[in-house]
Amino acid sequence: MSTDAALALKDVSWFYGRGNLRKQVLYDVDAVIQPGEITILTGPSGAGKTTLLQLIGALRRPQAGSIRVLGRELADAEEGELLAVRRRIGFLFRRHNLVESLTVAGNVRMAMALCQETPRKAWEARLNEVLQQVGLAGLQRKRPAQLSAGQRQRTGIARALVNHPKLILADDPTANLDQESGHQLAALLQRLAKEECAAAVIVSSDHRILDIADRILHLEDGRVRPLADAVAHNTSRMLNILAR
Repeated sequence: MSTDAALALKDVSWFYGRGNLRKQVLYDVDAVIQPGEITILTGPSGAGKTTLLQLIGALRRPQAGSIRVLGRELADAEEGELLAVRRRIGFLFRRHNLVESLTVAGNVRMAMALCQETPRKAWEARLNEVLQQVGLAGLQRKRPAQLSAGQRQRTGIARALVNHPKLILADDPTANLDQESGHQLAALLQRLAKEECAAAVIVSSDHRILDIADRILHLEDGRVRPLADAVAHNTSRMLNILAR
């Protein structure tokens, strides 16, 4: 397993429940993602995509296999070590999860306060820089309710990137956007990740943004499968439905 990889998974499995109710949702998942690489994780609902993203983000403790994130093995990590890993990751959520009572600037500052990576005296310079990068300059004092859906997600990108993370995890960030806004957001995320040399894992059900990926991993029934096999299977199934 490469020690230089931003993310390395080996034989990762996951189970829900206990006893007779125990159900396996991930089966021996392997993947290696390098710095600066954009990976899109596709698959049907219930395939295990969000569970895998939570494991990578140190939000769940590994049960089986190895997960190495930014040089740290998570399988044997203490809670404090998992917290330290989370602070080095930029998270972008489908519903942006902004604090409605805070301004754009306040939401981004909160991320800096939680991470404690940027010296406080440098906060305003970094804040202005990242808002400029995502196209929100001049909107610092707006609250989420005053923003469009695309602007709220851009605020989420600013919050995810403000601390210069080397790994970005995004959970279906374009799902609630129209085609043009969704592709603009995905292209922006791709460009900024490349500029930071940050690896990005993007869970997406939006096939319109697949062109930004360096590689695509397709997860189905808890297993990583070649995308070509999945496309062939889905095409065959659709043709059968139409034939009926």
